[in-house]
Parts: sequence; C-alpha cells; structure tokens
Amino acid sequence: MGLQDGGKVIGEAVVHGAGTIVNAIACGKGSAFGVDLWTRARVELTDEAGVVEGRILNDPEEDTKLIRVAVRKVLEKFNVSEYGARVITESNIPVSRGLKSSSAAANAVVLATLAALGKKMDDVDAVLLGVEAAIEAGVTVTGAFDDACASYFGGVVVTDNEKRSILRMEYFPEEFKVVILVPSEKIRKSGINVRRMKAMRSLVEAALELALRGDYLRAMTLNGLAYSASLGLSPEAAVRALEAGAVAAGLSGTGPATVALVPPEKMDDVVDAWSQFEGNVMLADVNNKKAQVSVWRGEP
Repeated sequence: MGLQDGGKVIGEAVVHGAGTIVNAIACGKGSAFGVDLWTRARVELTDEAGVVEGRILNDPEEDTKLIRVAVRKVLEKFNVSEYGARVITESNIPVSRGLKSSSAAANAVVLATLAALGKKMDDVDAVLLGVEAAIEAGVTVTGAFDDACASYFGGVVVTDNEKRSILRMEYFPEEFKVVILVPSEKIRKSGINVRRMKAMRSLVEAALELALRGDYLRAMTLNGLAYSASLGLSPEAAVRALEAGAVAAGLSGTGPATVALVPPEKMDDVVDAWSQFEGNVMLADVNNKKAQVSVWRGEP
C-alpha cells in the first residue's frame, strides 16, 4: 500500500463514551458502562515519515499528545516507519470531566489508524494499545482499562486494571436515561491526590463487590460518595438526583461531572433538581454498541 501515487488512505472510527460505576484508582479494579456520547477520529496517512499532526475540532486548545502517541503506537506495532499521519478528531464528550473523553479518543485514533493501514487486531489488544498510549500521554492514572473497554465494546464491564483482564462484561439495560451534570471546570489527572483516593479503598472494594454481583446501581452510588469525599467534591448533586427519582447517581471518574441513571418518567424531575447547580445538563442513552470503523482509499 503506497501513497506515492497521490491517493489518500483514510481510516475513520466512531467510539462512544462511558460512565463510572466503580473508579479503579483506589483498588486497581473498576467498572464502567457505555454512554452514547461519541468521539470520531479520521486518520489520513502521509508520506512524511514519523510526522503526526493532530487537530481536535471541538476543543482546539486541548493538547494533542494522546493523538500523536496513539498513532505512533500503531505504526510501531506493525513496524511501519515510512508513514506519518494527519489526524482530526471531534467529539461531544466534555474533556477532563470524568466522562472518558481520553479513553474514547485513544480507542478512536487506534482504530482509525489500523483502518488506514489496512491492518486488524484482536479487540482487546487494540484496547490495550490505546491504554498504553493514554498512560504515556499522562491522561490516566490506572490506564483506565475499564473505561476503555466500556467505550470500545459498549455495555457494562468490570475489569482488573492492573492485570488488564475483563472480569465481567454484559449488556447494560437501556431502560434508564443517562442524565449528566457537567460543571464548567476541568479536573486534570495530573492534579488529583491519589493517596486520598486510596484511603477510601475499603469502601470502593465494597462497591466493586456489588458490581461483580451485577448490582451496578448501588455500586455506582456508593462509589460516587466515596470518591466525592476523597476529592473534596460535594455529593449534593447526586443526592438531589436520587431524591428526584434517579435509581443511581454519583461522581463519574475523578469528576467533576455527576452521572445519574433515571427512569424516563423521572427525567424532567432530575433535570429540574439540577437547575440550581452551576454547569450544563446533558441527556444521553446507554450504549451497548461496539466501536464502528470505516476506510476510504482515494478521495473520500
């Protein structure tokens, strides 16, 4: 496959976001579920060996290191040194709010690069390549294997992030709406106090046990309370959502977003309850669909 003839080789992938059930930072194991927010990556291979240019259309000021590292990881995996790439990503997942924007971006760029190269990988191996890229780019504490799997496969997963193994994976009921409170501030992984979060290990392990039994709703709420306390963030939004009829609510990731699972008939009540809080309210659905990939050769 050569580019010398002037033909473009473009791969595209669409990957979805996720919400936290159990954050893995405290105990090394975690759980997440798919949310139908999305990230799209388009990768065009070039003849400029080793040169990767990245653009994030929805947030142009964001660092593109994750994009560059993810492309390089794929090229290195297949010992391809003669290509560079131009990468464009766009997304409706708010960045650095705990909604798995980095996991979705890493997955999307890896898959789009594979498509552009005409290569295939085992699904979990592709996820792991994205996890490695996220670690190298400094956008994750644990590698976020749980988030990456929920983003890639959809549904709900429970994972061992240290061993990079999937402990449980299944369809997540779509009967609930996903209501998300997104504050304006961002929380960077580089600025969080991991020691304080690990002090909550026993509570988080209790949440994990619930998740391993399939009791995801209680796991999500308990996890959110534990991490809100350790991060010094108020759990008031989660409590108000539960009061208004949510079946589960809690901090997602390291925040500051709060995610609630809500019966459709209670959605307006939860949105009203959150009207007093600073930030935007987003409405989404549970996602059970796997990432989608396409490729063009020549002009798209």
